[in-house]
Amino acid sequence: MKYKIVDLFAGIGGIRLGFEQAANKLNKSVDCVFSSEIDKYCIQTYITNFGKTNFFGDITKIGSEKDINRIIPDFNILFAGFPCQPFSQAGLKKGFRDTRGTLFFWIEKILKVKKPEAFLLENVKHLKNHNKGDTLKTILKVLREDYYVPEPVVLNAKDFGLAQNRERIFIVGFKNKGLFRFPKATKKEIHLRDILERNPDEKYTISSKLWSGHKRRKRDHKKKGNGFGYGLFDKNSNYTNTISARYYKDGSEVLISRGKSKNPRKLTIRECARLQGFPENFKIPVSKVQAYKQFGNSVPVKVIEAISLQMINYLILNKDSKKVA
Repeated sequence: MKYKIVDLFAGIGGIRLGFEQAANKLNKSVDCVFSSEIDKYCIQTYITNFGKTNFFGDITKIGSEKDINRIIPDFNILFAGFPCQPFSQAGLKKGFRDTRGTLFFWIEKILKVKKPEAFLLENVKHLKNHNKGDTLKTILKVLREDYYVPEPVVLNAKDFGLAQNRERIFIVGFKNKGLFRFPKATKKEIHLRDILERNPDEKYTISSKLWSGHKRRKRDHKKKGNGFGYGLFDKNSNYTNTISARYYKDGSEVLISRGKSKNPRKLTIRECARLQGFPENFKIPVSKVQAYKQFGNSVPVKVIEAISLQMINYLILNKDSKKVA
């Protein structure tokens, strides 16, 4: 069977990549019939790696049901890592009152019109408790009108073979009723040495002035009782902190120790890609600033792959089950 998929708020294609890897393991083919993203630099990276087939920009420009049917081909599975900024703990916590928060309702609109077999949504962990849990309740209420939606779970990249402590919430839904189980942690032991470059360029070593500033800010944050500040790791560390879209701009970045006599260094772009589970052949056609932002905003590919394996097996086992609506 060939799975036809739609990739909304696609970023650089991490969710699509994870699903394609899972499908390949199960000898299933995938055809991405529609992708949508508005960031021009993400679009550049996405098209470089996946091609331009039926790529659309701003999803909010597709208005009516007629437009949705005209522009978006029929498909089996919808993927969406809908914008996380409104729900991020480090952000402004605006939620659905912010215009970006309402982008979820474009997902709802497409699901109601196109009625695919399944969907997978990804967001920041904080979505679970945002607005005392009311935001997630609203999302689930809408989705459960037409789909079987098990309780969402928070999964951590470090539990799926990636050397990064990155928690994200995942929501899946299916037209056919059954019993879906999210994947269990692999318990595979990992170390940073597996992803670190052996001889990184000296340009990644931070200056003494910047290093002093990092240490001062961390001390100040500690006095205020919060946990912000850099994290220092070495090749024997099991994993890093979460890499962010503002890598080495917000003072909370991951730094790699180079011994007591040397200043630490920043992660290279390829190391950031590896921390998210992107393969070595994934092309990076954008500037350093944009590349750090893209990988910081992306998804842990191995977690997506693990969920996708469960989803595909669920669809196979429950193809004849009773539909929700």
